[in-house]
Amino acid sequence: MRYLHTMVRVKNLDEALNFYCNGLGLKEVRRNESQKGRFTLVFLSTDEDWESAQPSETKRGAPHVELTYNWPDENGNVENYHGGRNFGHLAYEVDNIYEYCAHLQSMGIIINRPPRDGQMAFVRSPDNISIEILQKGNPLAPQEPWQSMPNIGEW
Repeated sequence: MRYLHTMVRVKNLDEALNFYCNGLGLKEVRRNESQKGRFTLVFLSTDEDWESAQPSETKRGAPHVELTYNWPDENGNVENYHGGRNFGHLAYEVDNIYEYCAHLQSMGIIINRPPRDGQMAFVRSPDNISIEILQKGNPLAPQEPWQSMPNIGEW
């Protein structure tokens, strides 16, 4: 397993980038914008990890801080995060997501978002911290029982 990123939701992307980049000295590695999902993801890295932070076809790059900016709704309202909602999740990469989730399940850990796509799953820690599990490299071909499993609870 390899640690990938920590996600933090932000209300104002410009203010957040000013803090993380100009204040803390992190650098933007990449940015993903989703018109359909109405969000922007900005991945940040330290100077020391800059070279190894660059993703390629075979690796995701060094660990990042992921800033998630959910766009205002159609009325211009921005969500006020409370109850820890601004902290999103920890993310880890594994060699075989199906085997890994089967192991967790054998320990009685609930798979909140099963790896139906062979690429991504979510579980929660005993303290309710959301953990994202990602398949290393390309997604695995969809498999049962994962492909038919519903989401359980929040993730």
